This record gives sequence, structure tokens and C-alpha cells, in this order.
Amino acid sequence: MKVLVSDNKVHNGQRAALDGEELIRRAISERGEANIVLATGASQFEMLAELTHANDLDWHRVTVFHLDEYAGLPITHPASFRLYLWQRFMSALPLPLKERYFINAEGDLEAECARLNAIIKNHPIDVAFIGIGENGHLAFNDPPADFQTNEPYIVVKLDEACRRQQMGEGWFKKFEDVPTQAISMSIKQIMKSKHIVCTVPDERKAKAVKGAVEGPVTPMVPASILQRHEDATIYLDPPAASLLKQSMQ
Repeated sequence: MKVLVSDNKVHNGQRAALDGEELIRRAISERGEANIVLATGASQFEMLAELTHANDLDWHRVTVFHLDEYAGLPITHPASFRLYLWQRFMSALPLPLKERYFINAEGDLEAECARLNAIIKNHPIDVAFIGIGENGHLAFNDPPADFQTNEPYIVVKLDEACRRQQMGEGWFKKFEDVPTQAISMSIKQIMKSKHIVCTVPDERKAKAVKGAVEGPVTPMVPASILQRHEDATIYLDPPAASLLKQSMQ
């Protein structure tokens, strides 16, 4: 795992997107196509905006998977991650994608997991663009996260810290509106990605970042598992990196 802290010239989201673009190009060059995973949330705003500016990238050779989605939330809800990806990614691309597989968690959650699991097993992930939650979660795998399941997509319960983060970022009007369940890509499936590009801005993530980077690998800090990935890079801004040892900055 590598840790890169941005400076005043290039922000962490921009740098993550530029490096991610190159990894996608490399996969297309080697295999004729690329499979990627996209996260959502406030931490991904800058990265996704920069990624959609890659006009020379062969997007028609790229298949996109969706990292997680709230249970029972319609696509018309402002907090819907499917809506987020349409507004901030799909509609901004210069070319249509080869394919996209978004999570529909409005109905039978187990059936939707089975559908996605059957698809993703034939699509090895080249690049996963992810973030880290305030409670250290990866996707919606809250602590204590399941490090053992082999299922690519699973149904999870959202803990209070996770739900309060979603409300605090302005996605919901009140805490009671935040769903208590979601479909999430599992930890093992995230770790199967050939490359991981993890973008983490803001001081409110500093404690989680310290645990992920400098603490032991533990389900209580799900993002700490990134220490065991052969090619994971965490892109931080100075506030997010503020609790790390000086040697890491």
C-alpha cells in the first residue's frame, strides 16, 4: 500500500483520477477492455469530475460496476448512488460505456446479489476507485467487517456512525431517513481488484486514515485490509493525513 499526500498544485482527487486513467488505458492496451468499480459519496466528487474529462480514453471498452447501494431507496431519491453515478459520471462521459452494472436494491436484496455475483465472476476488476468512511469502512462494510465471505456482493447492516456520516454529508434530512441496510461489494471482492485507487479528503477522515495506514489489520478498521493489497494507493489531502506520522507525509 502506498500513501500519497496532495500539495497545492495537484489535489488528491485529481491525482487519483489521472493515475486511474493510466491504469484503465493499460488494461485496454493489454486486454482490449477494462473493468472498473466506482464508489460514490462526497469524497469522490473531485476524482469523478476529473475522470470524466479523459476524452481520449476508450470508454466504449470500459465496463463499470457499482460499489454499494442503500436498500429500498428509489433511483429518484437524492441519496441514490445510481442517481449519483448517472449525474456525476455517466451523463458526463464523451462516449458511452461498453456496459454498466448498477445495484438495484429496491426489491429482493438476496436475488439482486445473486444477479450481480453471476455477472462479476466473469469480469475481473482492473481498477477499483474507492474511499474510506469516517468509521473506517470500505464500501458499506462497517466494523466489524466480514473479511471471510467469498460472495462478491452481500447484504449488510449500516451502523450508527455510518448512517450519521450520510446525514452529515447532506444526503438525508434527518437520521431516521437513512436506511439501515444496503447491498455492498464485499471486502474480499474489493481486494481481488488488480489496482485500488482510494481517494480520501477531509479532516473528518483523519482518524480512520490513521487506523487504516498505521494500525493493525483488523475488521474493526475495515480499510486496514488495504495494507495487504499489492497495488493499493491512498490519495490524501493534508487534513486527512494530519494524524499520520511525519514520515508518511
